Amino acid sequence: MEPGFWHEKWHLQHIGFHQQDINPFLVQYWQKLSLPADAQVFVPLCGKSLDMCFLAEQGHQVIGCELNELAVQQFFTDNQLELTQTAVGGHQHYQTEQISVYQGDIFTLPKTITQAVTAFYDRAALIAWPENMRAHYAKQLANLLPSGSIGLLVTLDYPQAALNGPPFAVSPTWVEQHLSDDFDIEVLASQDVLAENPRFMKKAVPWLNEAAYLLKRK
Repeated sequence: MEPGFWHEKWHLQHIGFHQQDINPFLVQYWQKLSLPADAQVFVPLCGKSLDMCFLAEQGHQVIGCELNELAVQQFFTDNQLELTQTAVGGHQHYQTEQISVYQGDIFTLPKTITQAVTAFYDRAALIAWPENMRAHYAKQLANLLPSGSIGLLVTLDYPQAALNGPPFAVSPTWVEQHLSDDFDIEVLASQDVLAENPRFMKKAVPWLNEAAYLLKRK
């Protein structure tokens, strides 16, 4: 999954991973984090997700990181948000009143940017990585998060041989084996969402589970 892969996806607008609506698990479970309204929330690999608007509507200060410039520009344009743009090291910083997005590589994002966050939200980041790269991302996420920060992780799981990702299958076993060193993990929900995903049905994927986890950085 080289950067060029994602740049091409956005250039061609082959962005089936982008959800047109706010994620239902986010709406259902975000309040379980019991955050103050003004909490800073980190959203890795944010794309142009409307979930960031939901988080801002809760009063939070949202800090996103996204590799592709077009994705960031479309987020602000689609939502009619005025912005300022500045350079921060190797990243471009796009900012409006409650949402800041750093455009660039998450692996070079300065830790100072996330040092005051108390929460995070990952719906499309962990599942964007093939298994041989996923653990590296998970460690970088942990590195960026202060101890005690709490977050909501949303994953998809299905028979990986039935469909080439992304999104890639992330099993509950993988979550436990690779995240438990850095996070306390609580399973909030798991449900079959195959009927809501025609791409998976068209490829005859036999089952598709979406799961939500509450994570706390140790």
